[in-house]
Order: sequence, then C-alpha cells, then structure tokens
Amino acid sequence: MANKNFENNLNELIRASMELGDKPSSELNSRLKAELYQKEAAMSRKHIHSISLWFVPMILNFISFTLFAAVALLVISNPYISKLIAGICLYMGIVGILITLLGAKRANLKENITVHIQKRGASL
Repeated sequence: MANKNFENNLNELIRASMELGDKPSSELNSRLKAELYQKEAAMSRKHIHSISLWFVPMILNFISFTLFAAVALLVISNPYISKLIAGICLYMGIVGILITLLGAKRANLKENITVHIQKRGASL
C-alpha cells in the first residue's frame, strides 16, 4: 500500500514538473519569428555558385583506361595478348564508371565533390 502511494506521489511530481508554467510573450515570439524569416530570406539569396564534380573521376578513369587499351593494341606485337590486355583495360574503364555511379548514389558523392564559387562583391 505504501509503495502505491509513493508511486502516485512520484507520478504527480513528474506530471507537475512537465507542465509549462511560463510562456513567452506574443511580442517576443513575433520578433523572433520575424528575425528567423529575415535570416531565411538572406540565406535563400545565395551569393555562392556551386558546381558538382562527381563525374570527373569517372571520365578520367575511362579516358585513361581507353588510352591504355589503345597503347596495348599498338605496342604489343602478339595480337592475342594485345587484345586480352585491351579488353582488360576497357573492362576496368567500365567498372570505374559503375563504381562512380554507385558512389554517387550511396555515398553522397555529388555533395562531397562540389566546388563552391563566391560571386564578386558578395559578403557572407
């Protein structure tokens, strides 16, 4: 019986502490909202231009392995070995494209590889 009385008193204390007794005035609330809206409006007028460079590793990888394949076809005299090496190089170029696309989808590569350019005369 004493335990239930203690739990009821504890529940009443918890409920009493959770109630809000003082609320901010409506004037203060409206001033804070106005400041917040002004800051949001200032942020919406960005003075920074962003360029995403997520595709650059993919293009450089494909170009380099395509050039390796062309060099293998031109330099190696045995046609079977040259075609095998060229095929491996082209395969690596295609795999690089797939890995870059997977990274752009799963690891926020588009956001992580971004260049931000500040416009002239803009102050932050």
